[in-house]
Amino acid sequence: MGEGDGLMRIFWPLDTSRSSCPGVIVGWRNSESDFFVLGILENVDSRSVENALRVGTLYRNSHYAISRIFELCGRTSIHVLGWSNPPVVPAALDLTHFCAYTSTSRQPRIVCAKSKDVTVQVITFERPVPSRMQYMSIDPISLILEDQIDKQMRAVREVDSVDAEEIQEKLRRAKLVQKLRLHTVTKHQPSQKELMLPLLLNQVNCSHELGRLLLANIGLVGTRSKRALSVGERVVESASTIWGHIMMSLWNLITVWLYPLARRIFIVGLTCHRIVAELVLLVLEWRLRPEYAALKDVSATAQQVDIRLQQFCYWPFQYHTLRKRKDDWESVTKSHPDYIRFYNSLWLVANDVIIGIAVGSYIIDNAGWTAYQINAVLSSYTVEGLQGMIAWLMDWPAGLKLNGDLAKFLGDLFLWVIDYWAGELLFLPAIVYPFQTDADTGCVVSLKPVLPHVIYFIGFSSFAGATMPIALFSDLISILTLHIYCFYVASARIFNWQLTIIISLFHLFRGKKRNVLRRRIDSCDYDLDQLLLGTILFTLLFFLLPTVVVFYLTFASARMVIISLKAVLDTMSSCLNHFPLFALMLRIKDSRRLPGKHLFNVLASISPVYIRAKESGIQFELQDSTVAASPPLTTLPLQSHQMPPPPSPTGTPPTSYIHLKSVPLSFRAMMQQYFQFGHRIRKHYLSPRVILCLATGRFVPPIHRKNLYSLQYSMLPASRAGILETYRLLTEKTPTVGAAAAVANKSRRMRG
Repeated sequence: MGEGDGLMRIFWPLDTSRSSCPGVIVGWRNSESDFFVLGILENVDSRSVENALRVGTLYRNSHYAISRIFELCGRTSIHVLGWSNPPVVPAALDLTHFCAYTSTSRQPRIVCAKSKDVTVQVITFERPVPSRMQYMSIDPISLILEDQIDKQMRAVREVDSVDAEEIQEKLRRAKLVQKLRLHTVTKHQPSQKELMLPLLLNQVNCSHELGRLLLANIGLVGTRSKRALSVGERVVESASTIWGHIMMSLWNLITVWLYPLARRIFIVGLTCHRIVAELVLLVLEWRLRPEYAALKDVSATAQQVDIRLQQFCYWPFQYHTLRKRKDDWESVTKSHPDYIRFYNSLWLVANDVIIGIAVGSYIIDNAGWTAYQINAVLSSYTVEGLQGMIAWLMDWPAGLKLNGDLAKFLGDLFLWVIDYWAGELLFLPAIVYPFQTDADTGCVVSLKPVLPHVIYFIGFSSFAGATMPIALFSDLISILTLHIYCFYVASARIFNWQLTIIISLFHLFRGKKRNVLRRRIDSCDYDLDQLLLGTILFTLLFFLLPTVVVFYLTFASARMVIISLKAVLDTMSSCLNHFPLFALMLRIKDSRRLPGKHLFNVLASISPVYIRAKESGIQFELQDSTVAASPPLTTLPLQSHQMPPPPSPTGTPPTSYIHLKSVPLSFRAMMQQYFQFGHRIRKHYLSPRVILCLATGRFVPPIHRKNLYSLQYSMLPASRAGILETYRLLTEKTPTVGAAAAVANKSRRMRG
């Protein structure tokens, strides 16, 4: 990387020591002219440091195998890169080493061997702290599981036509982009610098932990360490007192008897819970036929139970993944997205339960009043209000002269259904509540006596979370407004049939007909009797159309209001189930734990470095200057084609400073799923096709629950693990990486 181009690149952490004491700079040597600084070991000799690095003295007391860090960083050893703050520039200074003076400013002043073709580029960065789970990444952190994308692509046949067309359009664009890539005239081949970028970011992520380990062992450089106590000596020393005997006995009692017993009981209980959850999930997912809807696709309550049970089934696997973090270096960042997803899920469930307990307590304490209010609202709007609206439509509404016989027929039909629905199926004579007045008793139409018990059930279900009463209330609205849905379907079907017949008769009146095979309008010769009969029917249906339209618009508007109310309830449920609360807290508290996705932003550079590395999560900010003895850095807007100034006679080459920092994940990227959720609802209900369906009386299907709830399933795997797999996960015993590293450290100490 970078060999022979006359450019020396130095990655320099800004949190290194800025004292004036001389020291040795250690780090990775990626090539002959590319250096990555891990730290500065002060007041030690360079030869002693080289020997300590060679024999592994500086790697002692590491909790895990040092080879794991070498594997991540793509190197086999750490080298001495140069010297810091030397009183005199070493005579052995060549192009493979450099000197750095750090006492003047945050950016070091670099001195290297004199050469006319050498230009130094110092890339400064702030080291991520692994204990705080900070890291840098090329790709933005994903708050959803990757297999959910494939699941959405495979679900084309399971959604309605509007969403299927949207997914098909995405697939078509993806194929088109793939074809354009194949037909590109010039294809960019990744350079060695771009191929090295992931390893460089791994080195940045590991620099803090490895630098801390090197500084912790600096006292072992150049001295012979004291022999460690043997196993027998440590046992004798630990058991030399009565208190040691007591503590050891208690520890053995806990670890040998109590902990295995408690662990076995917990595994048995969790396995039983998993079996019951699997049975319930099978019931919720059962379909009479493959093309039919399952129970969870029809009921919001069943959908919420399915989400909670799948979360409980997935939590052991998430916890097991996070437990593995303790068996490896903290610099390994593969499990960081799982950590955020796991604790975001726990936090949301905890908040859901807390809010649910408060809501449930209120509902239970005021069950009678709640039942009375629900009864009053439903009877006022779904029965009395609807009856008043139909009676108004039967008597020339707003001065619009309708056909009296047809309006009376339709009105009497709908009123009879409402009376039957209110009197025989749902409603009974009034139930007197303890707080109800005598005036209300005669005019309030009450629900069945089961309503207070339903309210109690909803209140007790709130202890499972606030999403449960929301889902139950959504299903309750669907049941209690079933007659409005039937009115909408009937009026829409009548309006659509009448409009279709009018259009056909209009073609007949013009001497034309619709060619169904070729899907066009052709000319046609009709007999006089056919034209006369068609004209009479056209006139009759056309003048009856306004009467049908006002009834259709009334029930269609009521249906849209119910759909909007259920959409609000579904949105509330989505916020309680999926809202990225934990991620937002991390974004405000420590944004370096959420790396985002941006391009490289090189403001100025002596040489074009990593210009072609796109789609990364890193941003470059450049401060360019020719470093003198002490003047402050100034920003020079040099272009990439400009030549650097000649080197100064003191041996300080032309130097440019680039600041490397991670750009955090944007708030829009965090809420991207909600933007897709809103776009999906808008695409379904506000599209021109849906508006055309409403205008022509065709049925507008509700949005498919698989698409509506895909936001809430985005943090769950596409396919859940089985019962046996869960049991094997809970009972497996595998040797940890930490144990192996402890054995390796012990053998090194014994050799020492």
